Amino acid sequence: MPKNQSFDNYYEDYDNWFIKNENIYKNEIEIIKSFLPLNSFGLEIGVGTGKFSIPFNIKIGIDPSYYMAIKAKRQGINVILAVSESLPFKNNIFDFVLIVTSICFFDDVQKSLNEAYRVLKKNGNIIIGFVDANSNLGKRYSLNKESSKFYKNAEFYSVEILTDYLRKAKFIKYEYKQALFDDSSTTDIFKPGYGEGSFIAIKAKKT
Repeated sequence: MPKNQSFDNYYEDYDNWFIKNENIYKNEIEIIKSFLPLNSFGLEIGVGTGKFSIPFNIKIGIDPSYYMAIKAKRQGINVILAVSESLPFKNNIFDFVLIVTSICFFDDVQKSLNEAYRVLKKNGNIIIGFVDANSNLGKRYSLNKESSKFYKNAEFYSVEILTDYLRKAKFIKYEYKQALFDDSSTTDIFKPGYGEGSFIAIKAKKT
């Protein structure tokens, strides 16, 4: 999860995207919320400015972007400047680990998921929200990423590839939910599985 200078330079543009795309943002919130355990202690990897930690009352996050971290800290999140491949925490601490729309920026996905597994308590959960590389939206992002200020160095993944990474990290009991359907006139719905929606949430458990 290398430092992406664009997030320091354009963090206000990042926040404005969520304002301009409020319906999509709300849908992503709802699908992630449906997977989060109640009254639990969590960590967000790639916390950014706190767009997902704040609504879920997550108080600890890591991110390599200084300016994003400053903004998140002002909103009550304890942000540590760190990368996903080397989490600055002891073993078996968190009830869940959340990763939303940031896994495409990880330098080493396998090492990052191994680290997430390490800091989770036994029976803890990892929840990953991402754009499926095999979806129409994922294909557009990949095709146009060279002209994007944020996605130029991103690597988008399919559900199958991320599941394989999770399996190698020793996670079990995979659950999938999907949203942002091409044939839908609204964005405020989600359903189980994958293969139809562009935004996917995966939940898996530490043994």
